[in-house]
Amino acid sequence: MTAIRSQGSGGQNVNKVSTAIHLRFDIKASSLPEFYKERLLALSDSRITKDGVIIIKSQEYNSQEKNREAALERLKSLIKQAVQVQKNRKATKPTKSSQKRRMDKKTQRGQVKSMRGKVKF
Repeated sequence: MTAIRSQGSGGQNVNKVSTAIHLRFDIKASSLPEFYKERLLALSDSRITKDGVIIIKSQEYNSQEKNREAALERLKSLIKQAVQVQKNRKATKPTKSSQKRRMDKKTQRGQVKSMRGKVKF
């Protein structure tokens, strides 16, 4: 983690104090389990470089401590997101009765359309 100057307007404090935090987390060199590392490297996130380094910049607060906490929280959420296993989708078929209802409705709509041109007053 390194402290850097925040971007944007903010007056004299921004020009003097390094309140933004630049967090760099090397996935390959970390002590995370291999499963976590593989899942993180497989993510297609713009914050993950080709070298396997996560770069998070936090500058939303005026305090360096709050920005540090926010950056760590973002890193935690990214790791949790990578570890969540998606449930396998079970393919389902519509029931016989729902298929029959659908076909009946289609038949009714077709009959109504065909009658439109034939009815004369």
